[in-house]
Amino acid sequence: MPDTLTTPAQPVQEVAGTPQAAATSQPLLRVRHLVKRFPITTGIIFQKTIGYVHAVEDVSFDVYPGETLGLVGESGCGKTTTGRCILQLHRATSGSITLNGVELTTLKGERLRALRRDMQIVFQDPYASLNPRKTVEAIIAEPLAIHGIGRRGAERKARVRELLDVVGLGSQFAKRYPRELSGGQRQRVGLARSLALNPKLIICDEPVSALDVSIQAQILNLLEELQEEFGLTYIFIAHDLSVVKHISDRVAVMYLGHIVEMAGSEELFLNPVHPYTFALMSAIPIPDPELEETRVRQVLEGDVPSPASPPPGCPFHPRCSRAQEVCREAMPELLERGDGHFCACYFPLGD
Repeated sequence: MPDTLTTPAQPVQEVAGTPQAAATSQPLLRVRHLVKRFPITTGIIFQKTIGYVHAVEDVSFDVYPGETLGLVGESGCGKTTTGRCILQLHRATSGSITLNGVELTTLKGERLRALRRDMQIVFQDPYASLNPRKTVEAIIAEPLAIHGIGRRGAERKARVRELLDVVGLGSQFAKRYPRELSGGQRQRVGLARSLALNPKLIICDEPVSALDVSIQAQILNLLEELQEEFGLTYIFIAHDLSVVKHISDRVAVMYLGHIVEMAGSEELFLNPVHPYTFALMSAIPIPDPELEETRVRQVLEGDVPSPASPPPGCPFHPRCSRAQEVCREAMPELLERGDGHFCACYFPLGD
């Protein structure tokens, strides 16, 4: 294990969406007022910044040990950028990110590298995330080599074969190359690689979106089994709401870089109160044709505004049928409506 890091955590306030079951425990991860903006430049040699892409704007949440927090929203809403900022693959423009009380945004060099053992990622595309020139054994052993864990020979090979058994592949896959594996098998290799360092937090960046539906179910069940066996904590990023409902304990809905609603998974799907969340839920197909005909649908008009030029006030107001003048003037706060259900809307459904 890495040496204990003593960087003091920044003072933080209690955050919206804290689950009642975790009220007596300390969060594993704390994100406060996270902002990430990418510069837009012009010119080739003498580049000049002419604007910014507002990828993530003032996002705050906690993640507790052993739970799964789902991040959902349309493509481009900032889900993946949030995950990459947590992993320090993108450096935050501003805000605080703490893991076990250690402030990540100020860490550099060996101190950050040591802490990376505690947080790993499973990428979206199993066809692009594995090195085609390396065997499965070399891919899974690479993080062990980077962090100097185990001897080069027998110990690392034994660890690789143990991980292959854990993810349901078996040691016979150790000498194969990614091109010899199916999509589901490749994603299992990616899971084994993420488990190699015994991390506390795994960010799953749409890990099943590139797989067939039957294979998706297998990978989701495997994720749940691994979580129970090793006490893992997940941030599960996806745009498929049925997948998020199946695996998540809590769900945060993002729109144009903001969290607009956050609640327990069951509560959110039974009682969405933000107009955007309701529109997302109404797009989920229902197998029963009679129920499908009777339910109320909310079809969104227009396109998502450009993150390079977000609208003032609530980012959803250009597409919202309930929007009024106040929605165009100021972003609403993420306020509790009861039972850990939070919503950022001046005119939520049901009021």
